[in-house]
Amino acid sequence: MSFFKFNKEIKTEDLKLSDYNQIWTKFCFLDETGNLNNPTDPFFTVGVLKLSQPYYLLNKLQYERSKRNFYDEMKFNKLSKRNIDFTKFAVGALFDARSVYFYSYSVDKEGTYFKREFSGDPWQAYQKIAVRLLKDVALAPKEILILLADHVAVPKNVRFEVDVKKEVNKSLKRLALAGVCRLDSRSNDLLQLVDLMIGAISYDLKIETGAIKGSDEHKMDLLQFLKQNLGADKFMSGFRNRNFNIFVDKDMRLRLPLKTNEKGPSS
Repeated sequence: MSFFKFNKEIKTEDLKLSDYNQIWTKFCFLDETGNLNNPTDPFFTVGVLKLSQPYYLLNKLQYERSKRNFYDEMKFNKLSKRNIDFTKFAVGALFDARSVYFYSYSVDKEGTYFKREFSGDPWQAYQKIAVRLLKDVALAPKEILILLADHVAVPKNVRFEVDVKKEVNKSLKRLALAGVCRLDSRSNDLLQLVDLMIGAISYDLKIETGAIKGSDEHKMDLLQFLKQNLGADKFMSGFRNRNFNIFVDKDMRLRLPLKTNEKGPSS
């Protein structure tokens, strides 16, 4: 039986343990925030959490859920007095975990990039940005990823699982993404963690650009907790360290009030 579909010379019986030891397999959890069909929702963000051993973090969160008798889904848009303590514990556990990497990319739906690339089919934004994060940022040499994504209702012409895998592997000319599966985020704490991260990032961008007036106490609490753990002041210019990479499209800076954008937009 052929091990690689397009390489008849490599067979499973020919592979040795040393071959597997040279391959790093990582799990990625992907989610998005921002309604693509709602013109009043100005931004769209996709986030990816990458781990080599996700079960350690999952077990820690499951144990804490059991201890607190808390089994609600964690969602940034549903933060309240009832769930803020546990969500902060979950985000803190993410920062305490080893070999964890996070990547996100935020775009302005009214910006030049979004209109040029996706105006004809905005649902392609979800897929194309996911591919871009995976192949350009998340994937390291010799890594093979397994992607678990939140299940989002998409039009029939969007074949997310098939096309993302095909595009990543074709672009890198190797087996880089072994498989893609979409799950209901209510069944997975790590997908919920991604929702909290990208929800907080997008919320900060909306505050900075004046897209929302006023603020929610519990959303601000989690946002400040995230910034404190990262050592970040704001996310408009993005943020990068060894484990966390937050990218924000430059079009978004055009929304800034003139007094905070005196040098003008970059071309």
